[in-house]
Amino acid sequence: MASTSSPKPYSLAIVGGGISGLCLAITLLQYDVPLTIYEAAPHFGEIGAGVALGPNAGRAMELMSPKIYDAFMKCKTGNADESHQDSWFTIRVGDARRENKEGYVREGKRVGDALFEVPLRSTGGRGGVYRAHFLDELVKDVPDGVARFDKKLVDMHEAKDGSGDMVLKFADGSTAQHSAVIGCDGIKSLTRKWLLGRDNPASTAVFSGKYAYRGLIPMDEAVKLLGEEVARNSQIYLGYHGHLLTFPIEHGKTMNVVAFSSRDTWEDEKWVVTTSKEEMDADFANWGPHVRKIVGAMQKPDIWALFMHPPCDTYTKGRVCLLGDAAHATTPHQGAGAGMCIEDSYILANLIKEANSIDELKRAFSAFDQARRERTQKNVKTSHEAGKMYDFELFGDDLDKVEASFSHRMRWIWDVDLKEQLAQAQKMMKA
Repeated sequence: MASTSSPKPYSLAIVGGGISGLCLAITLLQYDVPLTIYEAAPHFGEIGAGVALGPNAGRAMELMSPKIYDAFMKCKTGNADESHQDSWFTIRVGDARRENKEGYVREGKRVGDALFEVPLRSTGGRGGVYRAHFLDELVKDVPDGVARFDKKLVDMHEAKDGSGDMVLKFADGSTAQHSAVIGCDGIKSLTRKWLLGRDNPASTAVFSGKYAYRGLIPMDEAVKLLGEEVARNSQIYLGYHGHLLTFPIEHGKTMNVVAFSSRDTWEDEKWVVTTSKEEMDADFANWGPHVRKIVGAMQKPDIWALFMHPPCDTYTKGRVCLLGDAAHATTPHQGAGAGMCIEDSYILANLIKEANSIDELKRAFSAFDQARRERTQKNVKTSHEAGKMYDFELFGDDLDKVEASFSHRMRWIWDVDLKEQLAQAQKMMKA
């Protein structure tokens, strides 16, 4: 419910209308914060892919706004079986090259068999969502007139009228002036380049050494290929220099698939390129029947190069603040990138809520930076490590070490006390 207080004495530009930008805007509108969303596309829309959200993301949405949490609950899909409700993923070896002479990958376990579960043991709504559907639900809570479309940001500068405002320049030649700017413009963020400096190596994402094939398989077809239990519950298949994961989305109607592989460099200027079915099949030719069946069912293969941001030493400068992927774009290997963006929106919105002047707004940005940078950059680092672990590049193919790491590596992500983090940030803001 919107507050009855007077509007804040400043206006915000939110650059980017993805999940983090919309979550931030919906929450701020509850607190009478004047804002405009500038979206480069002609309408709100996300590339259709599945995204996993952990219990930390669920708690952040619940704390932010009932509208956001309701949108999530309408879209989310968890594991189908009761026995897997408290499991993040079931871990299997998918690569046939891990077999010993007797045909086992571990005592009594063959390629494709379940090795162990990664338990959640954490409260909060979690599940997979189809990104485009989640965005469609969020958009319903953005009032008409709040968003401006076809506004691709190309430059920013401080206003020359002495106000200290920021002037945004768009590709269509138009400009806009606001008290402050929040960059939610993703991994290729122009606000990040402006804030850090275009010559700063940290301003540009770097190739992670991994790429992925993404696909959606109708659940009925997936069940025929894999059986009910495997198809309808979340799985990770480990292998040499690659891995594959599946999880249900669209209320169990679809199995989302992401198949990862490795290469040293990425030369193409495009990060998403079309490839052939033969090339994709060749990447997994040495894998077991489970993975080959899944890859064989994926149509129209595209390769997604996985980039990530190097660490930077600040998320804010003057009246500009970075949030979400613009601040800490990560690889997807811990399923925590989108959740970190949603956490960001919760913390920053509640700091801005307390800001009743431009000076307090800048302090809110500074407190957000202090509260969030270490945690979010740790996710970028550990996610990159996790991808190597799944690909037998961190501990080799020592499954005991892999299992030991899985048993604890997600705890710090899921078990965060967001209320306490906000309280600490609020203290920093007032200090």
